[in-house]
Parts: sequence; structure tokens; C-alpha cells
Amino acid sequence: QVQLVESGGGLLQAGGSLRLSCATSGRTFSIYGMGWFRQAPGKEREFVAAIRWTSATPYYGDSVKGRFTISRDNVENTVYLQMNSLKPEDTAVYYCAAALRFRAIGGLLKVDNYDYWGQGTQVTVSS
Repeated sequence: QVQLVESGGGLLQAGGSLRLSCATSGRTFSIYGMGWFRQAPGKEREFVAAIRWTSATPYYGDSVKGRFTISRDNVENTVYLQMNSLKPEDTAVYYCAAALRFRAIGGLLKVDNYDYWGQGTQVTVSS
């Protein structure tokens, strides 16, 4: 079992910055990769960013490239999502997720390839 707890969400104006954290616990040694997804009302859950746990190789969704940065702290077992130049369309509930193994189809970009999910944290960006 892996437990995930997100924090850092909030309400802010467009152009601002926010850092989300995802604290992991439990069988963290078994994690292959971590991801951030978001879901706005009435929309499907969308890939935001992911990172391989050991190599720290990052991956980003097209809509956040150049604005968001994913990182991880292996000592604290925490994954971060630094979000800059936020836009109203970034408004969503943000979820972190843990994948325990590599999947050939979709890799860390696909929702279905994750094994554990956090409860989510709300990010609201006003115009």
C-alpha cells in the first residue's frame, strides 16, 4: 500500500504561482513513477506532469510545458508541482498518483496506469 496526501492548493489570480506537494508513505520503495493529474468540472481527468522515481525524468502535458515543473525529494518521499504563470483554465482539482510499474502503453501519461491516488487539492485561478 502507498498513501498519498496532496497539499498546497488555493485561490489566486492569473499570473501567480503555486506549489503543490504530494507526501507519500507506506511502500514507497515500490514506486516506479509519480504523476499529477487535474480534473475540472464536467471534464475528464487530464495528465499534467509525471516523474520517474529513480531517474527523476520528467514528463509534461502540452498545456503546462514551460510553466509547470515537477520534482521529487527521495529523502522526504515527496513530489512537488511548481506552477507558474497560472491561467484561469488551470482551475481544477489536482491529484497526485503513484505507479508501481512500467506500462508500455501510455507509460506515466495515462490515468489507468496508476495504482494509487491522493484525495486531491483544489486550485482556483481567477482572471
